Amino acid sequence: MAGKVMPVEQAIALIEDGDTLTTSGFVGIGVPDELLAALERRFTDTGTPRDLALVFAAGQGDGKARGLNRLGHEGLLRRVIGGHWGLIPKVAQLAVGNRIEGWNLPQGCISQLYRDIAAGKPGMVSRVGLETFVDPRLGGGAVNAISTEPQVELMKIGGEEVLFYRAHKLTVALLRGSTADEHGNITMEREALVLDSLAQAMAVRNAGGVVIVQVERLARARSLPPREVQIPGILVDAVVLARPENHPQTYGTVFSHAFTNRVRPPADAIPPMPLNARKVIARRVAMELSPGAVINLGIGMPEGVASVAAEEGLLDHMTMTAEPGVVGGQPASGMDFGAAVDTDAVIPQNNQFDFYDGGGLDVACLGLAQADGVGNVNVSRFGSRLAGAGGFINISQNARALIFAGTFTTGGLETMVDRGLKILREGRTRKFLEAVEQITFSGPRAARLGQPVLYVTERAVFRLTPEGLDLAEVAPGVDLERDVLDQMGFRPGTGNVTTMDARLFLPGPMGLEVAVTA
Repeated sequence: MAGKVMPVEQAIALIEDGDTLTTSGFVGIGVPDELLAALERRFTDTGTPRDLALVFAAGQGDGKARGLNRLGHEGLLRRVIGGHWGLIPKVAQLAVGNRIEGWNLPQGCISQLYRDIAAGKPGMVSRVGLETFVDPRLGGGAVNAISTEPQVELMKIGGEEVLFYRAHKLTVALLRGSTADEHGNITMEREALVLDSLAQAMAVRNAGGVVIVQVERLARARSLPPREVQIPGILVDAVVLARPENHPQTYGTVFSHAFTNRVRPPADAIPPMPLNARKVIARRVAMELSPGAVINLGIGMPEGVASVAAEEGLLDHMTMTAEPGVVGGQPASGMDFGAAVDTDAVIPQNNQFDFYDGGGLDVACLGLAQADGVGNVNVSRFGSRLAGAGGFINISQNARALIFAGTFTTGGLETMVDRGLKILREGRTRKFLEAVEQITFSGPRAARLGQPVLYVTERAVFRLTPEGLDLAEVAPGVDLERDVLDQMGFRPGTGNVTTMDARLFLPGPMGLEVAVTA
């Protein structure tokens, strides 16, 4: 195989102390676990390689031991620059504990930065991150006190404030595909996403580094359809044949033809959600969707919106998207998040963020962890717990309309949905606070720019105004003072409060398709 196919130990031996590593993956999709496991094994057995820098865009892990969690060893890593940290707690603990340098930057900016690094540019200019914790005036994305080297600079171009994200010399790429031929050409016909693999391979190749790709099968030279090749062999130094247990299609599904989008599943393949608080929230979000809209759904609570849209017959009237490159169809949830069925297209992640940053989204629905009276939202840092922003900042700043979705409180919250909402046990932790712990989304900036923003919970709906949050709707069965206002760290405007639509709390479809197509 032209000397490129080799045992995983031989490939990992190409990594040297002090290298700057970049890896592919989104949650559990496209993660090179065969390579990461071998790198961990080499370090624990020999103590090398040491002091690696790691640059990654999307979160890559299961929140336990897989993915980038395998690299969570003191001495193996020296610094980490990443977009989403919540799925890699072993690495996050090193950063929070001041044992490695760490920065949390917007996922989309890191994704786009791979292309600029490949092209030899000094960095990337973007508005994304202004007036959030990524802005140098608010911390520059540094995770801890020892992370002092600036990664983001505030600049003015044509009198307008922008952020400059500096480029890094990437020397190792650990990537993944489906099939490799004898020349190292890589296809991804069995992968759910293509991600940033081409840009990462180019960036490392042009820096004189090493590109290692794990695959599940090998093919004869020049036997792969050229249009199927996602990473040309000229960019690949080593190919490793992965064991099946280290090459699942997602962390939730070993393999599904539906996730390759070469087979379309039956229309009812994903069952409807049960009627509970999560479904009430997803339904209320779905009421904001309009025909022809292009929509992004974030991880967590917003995942349910796709299920409701399918149940209500809305998917044929609008286009759902997900940040790693999915266009159309029905996005998956849980450990399958990032994949989708019945899609129109699957494009590179950096191109998806180009579309998002340029204002291509009509509506975005994102998670809600903390909000304050001026509309700021935090989803990225909670005391010693580092979740990271992921694509949240790119998406929230640039969507034409924005919806935050989440339960009103969290931690033991119990509710009953029956023609209204009853709070059986209040959550231990409030989400609507006097001040958020970290600004992942700037409410004042959105209000100043005229961006419509809605905050949807199971018991109340708020709207962003220039003066801050206004309470717009309250669920039937909920006591306004006891269940809403007394559970908040600030007093919202209450001048025009109505009751949430009764259909939200009833079994069976709401009839949203009729409303959309009327």
